[in-house]
Amino acid sequence: MKTHSTAIVLCVALGAFLLYPDLIAAEARTEPVADAAGNLHVPSNYRTNYQFLGSWSVAQDQGAGAKEMHIVYASPGTAEAYRKSGKFPEGAVLVKEVYGAETAPMTTGTVSHVQTLKGWFVLIKATKNPHPDNKLWGDGWAWSWFDADKPQKTTSTDYHTDCLTCHVPAKDTDWIYIQGYPLFKH
Repeated sequence: MKTHSTAIVLCVALGAFLLYPDLIAAEARTEPVADAAGNLHVPSNYRTNYQFLGSWSVAQDQGAGAKEMHIVYASPGTAEAYRKSGKFPEGAVLVKEVYGAETAPMTTGTVSHVQTLKGWFVLIKATKNPHPDNKLWGDGWAWSWFDADKPQKTTSTDYHTDCLTCHVPAKDTDWIYIQGYPLFKH
């Protein structure tokens, strides 16, 4: 019986490796983003180990230019897995940097650029929800916002009120606005 169980585990591991080799290999290069209780933090290595997905410009309420710039990264292998299946793989991590923007004239025209880091959104794909008692886990993701001066401590208290309401228009794409990520399209 023990040999049979070992064979099953090895087959599952080999299958995961063949389907998502970049995601599996990335585990060695990336740090855990959630602790044992499901509390998230901003991964310290995301800019060097994660893949740039795309960026968003949030327009000024009045006048030209952007008031915010959002720059999004995904854990290694996420984009490739998404292109293959049309779904986010279990354990995928998304990190969105949110910057205040400045707009000024340049030789190319009026340009907006990042100015001051406001904070980060961090999400982990978790269809099976290993932390059902944690109010930041649900609807297939773990959700958290972090202020720029506190990357280890979220200010989010309940994803239903703090996160999900903004993502309702993206429900059909697994709660993520994918149209801003060219890597998902090619």
